[in-house]
Amino acid sequence: MGTKEDVRSRLDIVDVISAHVRLTPAGKGRLKGLCPFHREKSPSFQVDTEQGYYYCFGCKSGGDVFAFTMRAENLSFGDALRTLAERAGVPIEAKYGERSSRDLYDVNAFALAFYRQHLTGAPLAYLTARGVTPDTTDAFELGYAPGEWDALLKHARTRGISERQLLDAGLLSEHPSTGRVYDRFRGRLMFPIRDALGRLVGFGGRVLGDQKPKYLNTPETDIFKKGELLYGLHKARPAVQGSGELTIVEGYLDVLLMHQHGFTNTAATLGTALSDGHAALLARQGVRSLALLFDRDEAGQRATLAGLDQVIGARFAVRALSVSGAKDPADVLAAGGAATIHAALSGGQDEVSYRVGTVLAQHDAATTAGKRAILHALLPRMQSLDPLDDVAQRMRDLVCERLDIKREAMLEWITSTARRRVLTDTQLNGMRVTGRDEHHDELELLKAVLQYPKAARSLDLTRAWRLPLMVQVLRAAQTARSADDIIRTFDGHADQQTLIRLLFEARGAALDTEEARDVAAAAAERASHEIETKLSINDLRAEIARLSKQALELDGPERTELLSQIRDLSRAVEAEKRARLARR
Repeated sequence: MGTKEDVRSRLDIVDVISAHVRLTPAGKGRLKGLCPFHREKSPSFQVDTEQGYYYCFGCKSGGDVFAFTMRAENLSFGDALRTLAERAGVPIEAKYGERSSRDLYDVNAFALAFYRQHLTGAPLAYLTARGVTPDTTDAFELGYAPGEWDALLKHARTRGISERQLLDAGLLSEHPSTGRVYDRFRGRLMFPIRDALGRLVGFGGRVLGDQKPKYLNTPETDIFKKGELLYGLHKARPAVQGSGELTIVEGYLDVLLMHQHGFTNTAATLGTALSDGHAALLARQGVRSLALLFDRDEAGQRATLAGLDQVIGARFAVRALSVSGAKDPADVLAAGGAATIHAALSGGQDEVSYRVGTVLAQHDAATTAGKRAILHALLPRMQSLDPLDDVAQRMRDLVCERLDIKREAMLEWITSTARRRVLTDTQLNGMRVTGRDEHHDELELLKAVLQYPKAARSLDLTRAWRLPLMVQVLRAAQTARSADDIIRTFDGHADQQTLIRLLFEARGAALDTEEARDVAAAAAERASHEIETKLSINDLRAEIARLSKQALELDGPERTELLSQIRDLSRAVEAEKRARLARR
């Protein structure tokens, strides 16, 4: 019998870890990838190919090939040793009394052989009628569970397999009152379910008629965790690792027909919404984006939304797709509609536009009642402030744009207890955007100065500019001969990119002649003075409004003094207006 070191010597840790993590070169003797044990966007997980160890600089997890297998597959050391020994082809001896999940895999394999033998007659004809070819039937190891109550149980007894082993594998059910055991799967088309490593962990059974439930899966066992499995993923892995995208469908037959017609990066959930467990599983496979291809009926729409509600949306780029002309992808493909599937996969909506669009279609965004309903409906997906969740951020931005709401007001509502109350009309009106960005005019002035730096020399550097950048630019423009001179003073500063963008926006078409440049310079100079005057007038008006509010609360000499200041400011406004007209 072999030892642990025999197993280690026959295995390449890179091959083992690559089944879970997409690895890329990171220097001599090193590979890197996204850690499968914690959430990250930049790879901090490394493998030393020469020493045979892995280490994550993010979560500090590290070890050899056995430690990795134990953690990645949630196995005891004994089960990890047996799993790797089988992979390496090294026979080992199990310790007495140590329970091994290998027993469950072996019992499932026994049941699969039994089901495969019974795929004849009506069940086989059903698959043919649904467009499933014999090659696909064999590739996915389809079978049939006879309708008798104890067909599998009787056959197991002849092979020395106990009731307890069948119960542990989820192949038998036990009556709660009488304790009588019987076959869990009866009269069903059987779909063997394998994990991402190809191990047979359970089954899904589908009735051929109208009986309920339509689908029945293996119950939760030591190796069957419905929230961590996807049907067909082991077949889809090569295509997924190449493209980074996985298509998720609802039914097992959808998976069969999709693979049969060349859409091999397809898998299906086991009747559940996508979960945290799925997110961890898919991240290990190198999945970067998901295409959710569900039915177009109401149930399919709900399934799509349920999928997008999970943390899946925070870790992957998600698109929701639909197929016109049939209920599900299997029907479309059976009818020769591969082109329709191609069209569906090339389109679709991402999570943000899909969810926002669906809710906007249900409510009138022009009314306060409609806005209130939209905000409350989308709040669960918008309220995440996780910096890695750019979906929530993009959704907030789109809702603000569509509902004409200030972004800072949206964040204040999300982060306060106000979100737990019904939004009043007054609150909603207070969240509305009432005009252009307060920095708009100063940005326009910056554009004018970049086009004609000399214009800055007659501007007031001491005024209270809203943009801190204004003073820096105006100072640089005092001695600058061109926009380039101004921009160079911001080398190594983040604001340099802003100035370059403003310059591109201001210039528009190229100025090919000296005359055109002179005209542009004159226009820029006029614009700079025009904007500064406008800013001055706005500041004066704001001060008038502030003093007027104070005057209402005073009387006597204090009020008289304020009214005198207001009159002086009003005269200053009129003077600015006259100066503005004189420069035109």
